[in-house]
Parts: sequence; C-alpha cells; structure tokens
Amino acid sequence: MFRKTKRIPDPEVVVDMVPLPDSLKAVKAERDKLVTDVITGASDKLLIIVGPCSAHEEAPVLDYVERLGKLNEKVKDKLVLVPRIYTNKPRTKGVGYKGMFSQPDPTKAEDILKGIFAIRELNIKAIEASGLAAADEMLYPANIHYVADLLCYHAVGARSSENQLHRLVASGIDGPVGIKNPMSGSLLVLLNSIYAAQSPQVFKLNGWQVETDGNPLAHAILRGAVDSYGNDIPNYHYETVMQLAEGYAKSDLKNPAIIIDANHSNSAKKFRQQIRICEDVMHDRNYDADFKRIVKGFMIESFIEEGCQKEDIVYGKSITDPCLGWADTERLLLDIADKV
Repeated sequence: MFRKTKRIPDPEVVVDMVPLPDSLKAVKAERDKLVTDVITGASDKLLIIVGPCSAHEEAPVLDYVERLGKLNEKVKDKLVLVPRIYTNKPRTKGVGYKGMFSQPDPTKAEDILKGIFAIRELNIKAIEASGLAAADEMLYPANIHYVADLLCYHAVGARSSENQLHRLVASGIDGPVGIKNPMSGSLLVLLNSIYAAQSPQVFKLNGWQVETDGNPLAHAILRGAVDSYGNDIPNYHYETVMQLAEGYAKSDLKNPAIIIDANHSNSAKKFRQQIRICEDVMHDRNYDADFKRIVKGFMIESFIEEGCQKEDIVYGKSITDPCLGWADTERLLLDIADKV
C-alpha cells in the first residue's frame, strides 16, 4: 500500500523558488563547455570528477569544494576539475542512508521536499565558492529536472545502467552523461546503454509523453565488476580499455570516451589504491596513443579526512565509502597534471 505523506512541487516551481543567480550562469556555462570539450576531443585536458562518496553535510562539502577551486588555479591548463556532490546514494539492500536528496540530515528521518531545497542551495553555494560546477548521480530519473540547471556532469550508476528509464532520460540530458558498466562488468551491456542514450527516444516522464534527440555526449565509465561470489574484478587495465575501444568502433557511437573510476570494484574500495590505479592509467596513456585518445579522465572518491565513519562525528569524513584525504588528493591531482 502507498500512503501519500507530502506533496512535492514540480521541478519548475522549485527552480523558480531557488534559482541559479544570473551572476553565476556564465560560470556554469563555461564549466559546461570545458567538460563537453574533453568528451568530444576538442580539448586534450583530462576530466577529473573528484569528491566525497556522498555529500551528507553542507559545511564540509563547501570547505572541500573551495579547496578544490583553489587547486584548480594550479592545474586548469591540464585538468578540468568537477567536484562530486553526490546527493543520491543507491543502497544494495534498499535501506540505509540514501543521500541528501532524501535525507538532508542523516541523523533524522527522510524528508524529500526539504532535501530538494537543500541540494539546490548546496550546489549554488558550491559554484559561488569555487567557480566549479558539480557532478551527481542520476539515481532517480524522474528527479533530474530539480538539478539539471546546476550540474555539468551526470553519472548513471552500475545498478542503473541496464534500466530502460535511465537510458531514455540520459538521451534527453543537455550535457555529458557517464554510464558505468553494470555490476557484472559486461561491456556489451555498457555499449548498449550508451547506444540507447545516444539515440532519439519517445517515452513517458512525469505525466508527459516526451521526445529526445539523443545525447551524443553519453559515454562509458569503467568502475570494475563483481563476480557471482562477490569478488571484485578490476577493469581499468589496458586490455579491457582497448576491448571497449574496439566495441565503440564497431557500434559506430559518437564521441568515444572512457572515464576510469579509480574506486569501487577497481580498488575493492581500498581507497588508497586509487593513487596507484591513476598512476597505472597515466602510464598507459603515455605509452599508447590510442589508449590516450579514448581515456578522458578519472572519477576519484576524496574528502577532507581519509577513510570513513559510521556516524557524522569527524568533520569532513565520509559516512559511506572510504575516501582519500585532502593531502593525498592534492598530491595526486598535481601529479596527474604533470603527466598529462
């Protein structure tokens, strides 16, 4: 049985109530172009999507993003930095903390309406504080228009990449959408997802029949796989990347691009391994021109303090998956920039 507990306004209403200020719209447009140019190959810079596993509290997230904005001034000739402000969290067992969108205060019950306003305010403050626009996961496709005007990158998670509605909604987003390989690791499923997202579609969304032109900026994120016994299987290695590149060519997809997720099953969530993985991938980029051409960047989980905690006690420490700390993150990004 469904029980209606609170009326949620349409996205247009919420956007009007918490609008992106005119003074920040040019900043947002500039960040959109920088990210898009990396995916299309118009820019040789590397795209780095970096930040906490989940944005569970405003103050440390803004602190982190402000630090990232300052670091951007040192690396902007080589890297395009996009902060992860992940406000939706998939739960393998369906319960637990689901992110700021659903639960703006992780110590209290879910309050979706309050969460929607909280994430709009957070993203606007982040752009203002850092000059950077963020990435988030499109966990609930019907909610995309609550934040679409604020984000410069959208990710479709491993649990969602086989879902029809995620693929269809991705086809209508005006900007880069990274689609992760499914938990099985199937590259064929991943390529099918990208093909669907790049194709024109007609479907039902939020009470309307909608049409899309297809999204040529939909692309792959390799995040590792999990076998039937729960073992992690990395897929960032040269051989898998080139196999996916071959699949791209056979599928005649636009803007072939791969982002390497250095955490999750690639690192078995051993967060410090992200450093080694990035170094390995940079070595392969500089070894092989075809590998370099298709690997466009990294996704890295990082926060102010390294590791994770079960409760929000330590400021700037993840309450979901473990993350690199800021000192290691800064060193890693400077090192990557030196190797571009």
